[in-house]
Amino acid sequence: MSVNLETLIAAVEAKVHVADDGAREIEKAVAGDLLSFVMGSDADGAAWVTIQTHLNVAAVAVLKDIAVVIVASGREPADDLIARCREEGIALVTAEGSIFDVCVTLGELGLKG
Repeated sequence: MSVNLETLIAAVEAKVHVADDGAREIEKAVAGDLLSFVMGSDADGAAWVTIQTHLNVAAVAVLKDIAVVIVASGREPADDLIARCREEGIALVTAEGSIFDVCVTLGELGLKG
């Protein structure tokens, strides 16, 4: 099963900081705050749930072709992260729910971890 960003945003009640082109389908998710963990995981094309908000998140997202970065727990991304995601075409959203809550919702949408 896959979902588009619009469906994902509605489900996790996210605030959009950087949108995608609307055509990309998301089939899986990864959760983690340790950037090296995400780099070493099977995160290619995934929705990435994290609480990290700094610029290096964009570098990992580009490396792993992340479909969308979801910053959880009500944290706000740094301005340079927003700018880099916009430059790189990486969707970036924030959600008030915890990492766990966001992952549960993604699972209910049919995404696999």
